[in-house]
Amino acid sequence: MAPDRVGLGWRPGLAAHILSHPDRIDVVEVILDDYFRAPARALRSVRTLAAQIPVLYHGVGLGLASSHPVDKRRLENLARVLDILSPEIWSEHLAFVRAGGREIGHLAAPPRSEATVNGALENLLRIRKAVSVLPALENIATLIDPPGSKLSEPAWTQGILEGSGCDMLLDLHNLYANALNFGQDPVVYLRTFPLERVRLVHLSGGNWIPEPPAFAAHPGARRLLDDHVHDVPDPVYALLELLAEKAEASLTVIIERDGEYPAFGILLDQIDRARAALARGRALGRSFTGGRLERARA
Repeated sequence: MAPDRVGLGWRPGLAAHILSHPDRIDVVEVILDDYFRAPARALRSVRTLAAQIPVLYHGVGLGLASSHPVDKRRLENLARVLDILSPEIWSEHLAFVRAGGREIGHLAAPPRSEATVNGALENLLRIRKAVSVLPALENIATLIDPPGSKLSEPAWTQGILEGSGCDMLLDLHNLYANALNFGQDPVVYLRTFPLERVRLVHLSGGNWIPEPPAFAAHPGARRLLDDHVHDVPDPVYALLELLAEKAEASLTVIIERDGEYPAFGILLDQIDRARAALARGRALGRSFTGGRLERARA
């Protein structure tokens, strides 16, 4: 198994700091959509970055988890950018963002049903024809349980992953938020996902907000919003440790921060903390496997 890696999402406000600490950061993740209309010189700058530090690429707006076909122009832009950048791996969200010419302006969870499983698989076939390499697929956070759902989030996700052969990008804060918002134990919830397919991991933070009155179970009820402007909470590191214990493949972990940046040393400390969680989880996994082999020999 190759070593696990930990890094940061590439943001202009963090760029100088990232380039000043190549010994502390294994990898960075660049947002693909930011370069869809970029001139050639901007794409050359990304290739220059990739020559200095390993780079992953992340899409945010295809809207592939839908019975509506992915937008042809977006696919053409995606194909152009990926052809120039030749990425090691890229990823995209299992999200709904548009239909019938209307944009909703954010990543939404579609109804979890056989129809959206099939729609996502059809969209992934369209993506394969355009770019040849399929993305790793990311679970998203939602503040409401999607109306019309017939499947649980893990079963729905597994259906798309198995049907497409895609790897998974497991966003642990999204998982944590969904579990808490809908009355699940995050540890139990993690175990229900297809962890054998996880290759990439996102860590981020969020904020508790008042529950919308239409959904509030009682006065003062709250829901956890995944906002990427807060520190990674302690329970998410614990989930990373458990994932590292159970995962079968090497993991690349990206800490996402989209604003209200702390002192950069704090982000470096979070990278180190993620590495430590990975190491503890891997050690527990090896211990369990070794004990099982010893019992089998006996």
